Amino acid sequence: MPPKIVHHDTEPPGPCSYLPEQQASLEQMVMMDVTASEFEAMLSRGWRRFGPVYFRPACQACSECVTLRIPTATFSPNRSQRRARAACARFRVVVGSPKVDAERLALYHAWHGWREKSREWQASELTAREYFIQFAFPHPCAREVAWYDDEAEQGPRLIAIGLCDETYDSWSAAYFFYHPDYAQFSLGTANVVKQVEIALERGLPHLYLGYRVKGCASLRYKGTFRPHVLLEGRPGPTEEPRWQSVTEPEPMRPEPPPVPGDKAEE
Repeated sequence: MPPKIVHHDTEPPGPCSYLPEQQASLEQMVMMDVTASEFEAMLSRGWRRFGPVYFRPACQACSECVTLRIPTATFSPNRSQRRARAACARFRVVVGSPKVDAERLALYHAWHGWREKSREWQASELTAREYFIQFAFPHPCAREVAWYDDEAEQGPRLIAIGLCDETYDSWSAAYFFYHPDYAQFSLGTANVVKQVEIALERGLPHLYLGYRVKGCASLRYKGTFRPHVLLEGRPGPTEEPRWQSVTEPEPMRPEPPPVPGDKAEE
């Protein structure tokens, strides 16, 4: 039985939260009963998922949001990525099903509040219900990567959460947040390296990192994980996706000023 499309639309152009000089538009579908193989086909064509909402860019004048995935068998962490992995080696990582509780909500709000001050993000009043719909909605592919500091003074402490998807062919990193007390550990970088390792352990050849946007500080970092491949264009449901290999190091660029409202550090 095909998935049930509850709603399908394309937003009218509006201000882009990644590139302030651009207009942004999303194609969105609210879908139920999506299987792992059906979602894999969507991932390979540039779609992402939060809860029952599936989306991808539909901008007419801009194509800076480019789907990036890492071939797990050939990934080679650079020096800073190896350093982050080593710094976080003492933390315990648990892979399971996403859930919502007071501990996770407190962690999310501590992280987001810190980002509101440091990067001028818009305030987030995410409730338990909203967290459930976005991050813990029942789905056959949904996974959670939870990081714990077992040496914390008050006992084992949840310090970071990665929300992910697993299909028969890939692992997809959707969203990640951590406690600002641990900012010095480069947990965001260590999380990507760890998820490559998780995918390899499970025999999955691809890790999706979502959209790389060179002009956005919160999304440009994805290009530093090499080698990777980039999706060409926005293929339709019957078109074969085409990927461009990227192996050379990406040149360093000065960071632009923070983008108000940019909350998607995947």
